[in-house]
Amino acid sequence: MTAIRLLLVDDDPLVRAGLTFMMGGADDIEIVGEGADGDEVEALVDRTRPDVVLMDIRMPTVDGLAATERLRGREDAPQVVVLTTFHADEQVLRALRAGAAGFVLKDTPPAEIVEAVRRVAVGDPVLSPAVTRQLMEHAAGSGPDTRRTHARTRIAVLNDREREVAVAVGRGASNAEIAAGLFMSVATVKTHVSRILAKLDLNNRVQIALLTYDAGLLEELEEDGH
Repeated sequence: MTAIRLLLVDDDPLVRAGLTFMMGGADDIEIVGEGADGDEVEALVDRTRPDVVLMDIRMPTVDGLAATERLRGREDAPQVVVLTTFHADEQVLRALRAGAAGFVLKDTPPAEIVEAVRRVAVGDPVLSPAVTRQLMEHAAGSGPDTRRTHARTRIAVLNDREREVAVAVGRGASNAEIAAGLFMSVATVKTHVSRILAKLDLNNRVQIALLTYDAGLLEELEEDGH
């Protein structure tokens, strides 16, 4: 099996050393480069061609959120997992809307950080439990009317089946769970997810989930008793 190519970006050399030690025990992960600031990321990506970037938020010149936004605007961009010591709502949401495939706190157990890299490498977004709780609280809260209206307008381009799949993604269901719940094959679910991403011009499943949150579709499920 080809090793997952990983780029580490953190301004603290001790953190990078710790991450290098942590990843060193994983035979399927190869660290191909390190960076200390967000302004280095694009050049490092060009040079090392990583599959995944493990990115700190707080860095001196260009923060990890801006670096993620820049990266995800490129063709064939690597997946990004944001790694940080804090989890303010606005930072979580900005990172995920920028196209990050995951958001993991630095106090997450090492084995879970390693597993997060593996999961995003195969297209399976991952969030720390604390972050997931925040997103659910965000979904349950009453967001600005303009955001909800905009989200509903975007969702309207989906057909009924795609909308059902999008809502299931928003609830955190896996492809297998969606297939079982909607009586379709896993391959068909994957096709629907790909079409949803293309129609909505999104990067990953996390962004689908955020859009369903903003549109209030999960609240409608709660009201319907699902």
